[in-house]
Amino acid sequence: MRPLVVVASGVTWDGVKGSERQLAESLTRHADIDIDILWVDPPVSPVTPARFRGTVSAGASRMWRPLLRSQAPRIARLTPVGPPGWTRPGVRSLTWPLVRAQIAWALRKAGRRPDAFIACTQHDLLGRWGDRVVDVLYGTDDWVAGATLMNQDAHFVLREEREALARADLVLAVGPELAERWHELGAHPIVFPNGCDPEAYHHLGRPGPVPDEFPARVAGLVGQLSDRIDISVLEAVADTGIGLLLVGPREPGWEQGRVDGLLQRPNVHHVGAVPFEQLPQWFARIDVGITPYADTPFNRASFPLKTLEYLAAGLPVVSTDLPASKRLADETDSIQIGGNARGFADAVVKAAIDQASPDVVAQRRSVARRHSWAARAETFTRLAGLLR
Repeated sequence: MRPLVVVASGVTWDGVKGSERQLAESLTRHADIDIDILWVDPPVSPVTPARFRGTVSAGASRMWRPLLRSQAPRIARLTPVGPPGWTRPGVRSLTWPLVRAQIAWALRKAGRRPDAFIACTQHDLLGRWGDRVVDVLYGTDDWVAGATLMNQDAHFVLREEREALARADLVLAVGPELAERWHELGAHPIVFPNGCDPEAYHHLGRPGPVPDEFPARVAGLVGQLSDRIDISVLEAVADTGIGLLLVGPREPGWEQGRVDGLLQRPNVHHVGAVPFEQLPQWFARIDVGITPYADTPFNRASFPLKTLEYLAAGLPVVSTDLPASKRLADETDSIQIGGNARGFADAVVKAAIDQASPDVVAQRRSVARRHSWAARAETFTRLAGLLR
């Protein structure tokens, strides 16, 4: 029988296609052996608004029972039910025993026992599945640094994180910054960076549409517009007169007045949320990809997927001074690190104007292939001992 890996995600399957989902899909497609996945969404309470329940269950008026269905070849998806206010103090102590019980129900229903259990959050999920199961803590972000962004108690998150580290057999950290902090807590993490899907961007197709009279040269940001982004950098890029294309959902409360003003400029176009499968046409529209993250502890510990995706599309990149971007810049001359907002904008204009040779484009894509999710899947199967 094929090995079964449970992936307990911090985000719903229907949300932004981030590292957790891309790793899960790659394990079913690119690993050295055939693997089955049980994907576990974050819990949904009966009072959760329909727009936050995911596309499969959004039509139901309320969720009272866990929802188990086939999501993709060799991938089953469980949406567990949690109590109302399941993240609040006093209630959250009930949440994770309920979620674990529903995962156990799904496993019994399938007649399976997991070979590995990946927790992509610090919540109480590891160490509950038997001695033969490899318990994996997969840190795609610094949860303690991000607690304030999520309106969470950082001290409580740290306590949960310590307990999860103690229960894990294998600890994966997205970058050396997070790995170092976890090492100080007594763990022995392995740096496991994000990846990309180079084949998705090999043929970009026809460029996506932009308004009439939009500038010919275009800088593009593909990703969520949120307080992770330094808006002063976006404003500086727009000030140059180059086209600024923004592809991704906008967080409603982020810099409302300034964002509204930015989006009203004639050389700025916001596409909004786009399905993963439609992203190539927007990469085809831009001349340079930008990663304008703010300088925060959370961002310094991150590994933006978008930087690799730009390279996979054959594009040059300008990034703010992120450790992950600087490490990638050691592998290619096609990543420029912008200092202040003005310096960033100047680098964007230069990268957009420069015409790269076919050899340079191929080199960018070769860097992306080295960091593919296929390679990450092979590494994971080896680290988790799934190869037999």
